[in-house]
Amino acid sequence: MFGIWRPLRRARPLGLPAAWGALAISYKLFCPPARQDGLLARIVTSAVFFAVGTGLVLHMRQALVRELKQARRVAGAAQSALLRPPPPRVDGLHVAAAQLSADRGASVGGDLYEVVATEHGVRVVMGDVRGHGLPALGTVAALLGSFREAAHDERDLGRVLRRLERALERHLRERAREAPDATVTEEFVTVLLLEIREDGELRALNCGHPWPYLLSGTSVRPLARADPLPPLGPFPLPAELPPLSCGPLLPGESVVLFTDGAEDARDARGRFFSLPQTLVTAVRDQPVTAQQILRAVLAAVLRHTAAPPTDDIAVLVLQNGRLPAVAARAGDTARPATAPPWPATPLDGVSARDSRPAPAGGTHRTAGPSLE
Repeated sequence: MFGIWRPLRRARPLGLPAAWGALAISYKLFCPPARQDGLLARIVTSAVFFAVGTGLVLHMRQALVRELKQARRVAGAAQSALLRPPPPRVDGLHVAAAQLSADRGASVGGDLYEVVATEHGVRVVMGDVRGHGLPALGTVAALLGSFREAAHDERDLGRVLRRLERALERHLRERAREAPDATVTEEFVTVLLLEIREDGELRALNCGHPWPYLLSGTSVRPLARADPLPPLGPFPLPAELPPLSCGPLLPGESVVLFTDGAEDARDARGRFFSLPQTLVTAVRDQPVTAQQILRAVLAAVLRHTAAPPTDDIAVLVLQNGRLPAVAARAGDTARPATAPPWPATPLDGVSARDSRPAPAGGTHRTAGPSLE
């Protein structure tokens, strides 16, 4: 029975166009005005065929709109399954995260993040795939899948990073086999790995990603100032990958991770968005929650650009909500210097943001305010 109705269901979308076509043919063959040569008869005939053509165009437009909405729903569901919202609390840390996609009307982007509680501590990844939209979705899936397993399996944070590198290499090889014309050799991903241990100690590995900001009371400063490693993809990782020690994350302090779309956002006059100043304003009134910090950043970005972003933006806020006796060592509140454990070798084409040329019109990025 279902086999009988299946062809009818497939033919149903053609019913309205067929009806309009039958109406036009019937009018031309059987209606007397259609066979007359007078002006009025020609006007009536033209009106009939105009109505038929308009009906067909509107029907096709509605069908295309339905297909587009369905494709966006499928893409949104796929993105939600991959980039699932983190829980509001992970092992004593308050978590808030959100993403803004550069694709109009879509929730699919090239940014990725995840927060996982493991026996080695809370491990966090924040990444930015070159490009955005559906083409970047496969790379996001490969990296997130690898991180969710490696974060539990690997004791050393450097080995987690190597697992991500191998996952990206496999994914790019598969893409090259499926689409030989694709320029996969130009693909790269910036990745930041964080590890927050039970005592609050912060360790990080950074491959070409912007350093997070540390919010302590009403002060805002970069978590580290070391030159990052090259992004994953163009160059192999060095033989040794010692994580960078960033000191303790004390109770009440927050770390704000983000992708470069946040700091690259410009207004109509070409001025860059000042994320540090926005964070200074957000923490001015204490106490402040992770959700409040996230909402303040997203609202400020949208006010600054007054339009949808031109690049994907992801923001992740982690706030230490653990008890002081667990999160901090007694009498130890000083933060050690964060000198780079690897050679400081800026990569051509992926250099620090301060060295980029000024945008057209003579505007340039000004130095941020005093954050301490």
